[in-house]
Amino acid sequence: MNRHAAEQRGRRAETLACWYLRLRGWRILARRARVPGGEVDIVARRGRTLAFVEVKARATADSAGFALDDWRLRRVVVAAERLAPRFMREGDDLRIDAMFLVPGRLPMHLSNVWQG
Repeated sequence: MNRHAAEQRGRRAETLACWYLRLRGWRILARRARVPGGEVDIVARRGRTLAFVEVKARATADSAGFALDDWRLRRVVVAAERLAPRFMREGDDLRIDAMFLVPGRLPMHLSNVWQG
């Protein structure tokens, strides 16, 4: 798949992930938030929880899980650390989440995937 097609597929997956989160009471604060050293696909809030969400769309659940390796997760963590002051409020809980999208299945939202 060429780079442009992959980019379009990623944007569609992020849009679906945003709708899924909204339907579950999350407010989307930012999409594709970039800082030096990393990027976060979605910044979302529900109550006192601020989540930085990495979205992966793949053909199978196994390949989606493998797509979020330590290197990619560290880039999300770096971005979250740099973006947190912009979005955090006093008393917030901060976490890194992942969302996997596989054709024919509901999105899988994994909470707090980073324990570092």
